[in-house]
Amino acid sequence: MENIFEPMIVAFCCQWCSYAAADLAGSMRLEYPPNVRIIRIPCTGRVDALHLLHAFEKGADGVFISGCLIGDCHFLNGNVRATKRVAHAKEILEKIGIDPERLQIYYNSSAMGPQFVQTCIDFTEKIKNLGASTISSMLNVQNEGECHGGKTE
Repeated sequence: MENIFEPMIVAFCCQWCSYAAADLAGSMRLEYPPNVRIIRIPCTGRVDALHLLHAFEKGADGVFISGCLIGDCHFLNGNVRATKRVAHAKEILEKIGIDPERLQIYYNSSAMGPQFVQTCIDFTEKIKNLGASTISSMLNVQNEGECHGGKTE
């Protein structure tokens, strides 16, 4: 039996647009890959580069932010701030030898359920083609033998 790689994808979704698009997709009985884990957030502008990198550290093979369409942010410019933070996080990933294509940002309105599903499908395929992320294994090697709360792991 062949071991088929199924990536773990973390999606930070704006509650006003992209999360609503995911909800619409569910109401329409549209399916997106089950390995996409959605985290509902108030606004993409609240996502820091550290949140994105932490998702990789905890084992995500790919991470994306999905927010309101540019110009339609409920908090005026949260999606613009998120776009800048994604660019910064991509620079960090590249510096540590991780393909920055593992991190993306997309924009969906609440009426774009089918497009949200297609985004999930396309991103999952992209990550499958890139293969498993090595970030968490790299960090485990670096942290091996460190003491955490009096116990070694």
